[in-house]
Amino acid sequence: MIEFLDLHSQYLSIKDEIDLAIKKVIGHSAFIGGKNLKSFEENFAEYQQAAFCVGVGNGTDALEIAIEALNLPMNSEIIVPANSFIASAEAVSRAGHKIVFCDVNPNDFTINIEDLNKKITCNTSAIIAVHLYGHPCDMEELLSVATRFGLKIIEDAAQAHGAEYDGKRVGGLGDIGCFSFYPGKNLGAYGDGGAIVTNNEELSIKCRMIANHGRKAKYDHAFEGRNSRLDGLQAAILDVKLRHLESWTEKRILLAESYSRGLHDCSSVIIPIKKERVRHVYHLFVVRVLDRAKTIEKLEKNGVQTGIHYPIALPKLEAFRYLDQECGCEFACTSDDTLLSLPIGEHLRIEDVRKVCDLI
Repeated sequence: MIEFLDLHSQYLSIKDEIDLAIKKVIGHSAFIGGKNLKSFEENFAEYQQAAFCVGVGNGTDALEIAIEALNLPMNSEIIVPANSFIASAEAVSRAGHKIVFCDVNPNDFTINIEDLNKKITCNTSAIIAVHLYGHPCDMEELLSVATRFGLKIIEDAAQAHGAEYDGKRVGGLGDIGCFSFYPGKNLGAYGDGGAIVTNNEELSIKCRMIANHGRKAKYDHAFEGRNSRLDGLQAAILDVKLRHLESWTEKRILLAESYSRGLHDCSSVIIPIKKERVRHVYHLFVVRVLDRAKTIEKLEKNGVQTGIHYPIALPKLEAFRYLDQECGCEFACTSDDTLLSLPIGEHLRIEDVRKVCDLI
């Protein structure tokens, strides 16, 4: 069996480190806040080349808190790429703003700059730059657009831990960056978890207060906030896994290169590209296939697990039909029935990738 994801084998490879970290947290009863959270926040900020990190409950909370902290005009428009997980969009409406969907590039699935420019109005306040599947957006162009129109950039880096644009890690390139530590992510917790990174100290303080009931000091609250904290157990686990993330990422890159070579001459498959100025961390390896159902059936019969990310473009979801924006994102809304995610991760061997390529 070639599994799509194998978190148990990953655990076994670092079992002693993980078990010791968990034992220490329980021994010190350091479940909320404390030195484990502080250590991880400092280490993750350094890893992502950002000045500040705030651990939160999950990646969706990270987006909502980031939007709130930016203090954008209420009911303003925030532009979101049409191919992403629903959290990239629902965070906008739940924070009191209007979602405006934008198309994505056919070659790397990140936000399409040409379509982005068409979607900007006098009511636009921000852009959510989703570094989808681990491929960074064109940050130079996005920053240029943001400067020209006075917009904020929120980086949704939920799938892009360690990804780089022009040698700089994502998350700290825009105004604020948001990460998820959902278990299946390249850096995943053993439950939900998330983080916000920024180079703006004032923003980091505001995010931390929002995530902790608007708290200034114990039982002293400056405003109404919420409860969204990365707990001590998850922080300790993530701190251990962060030490291994680079080697796991390099393995993903090698596997992705093998996929690209093995599928290069296959006429029924369109493989993704990696642009010159980026480090793609391959949270997912997503291809487009002419007959997805047939391909999945063939792979499953031969013991290969696959996924689909994402089977329904965001503007087509029932949740967003009220926006009536499906026709405005042509590629995203017409390619979703061709997307297929192939297995990738440090649990695989090059031989596994070759087998998948041969079957396709």
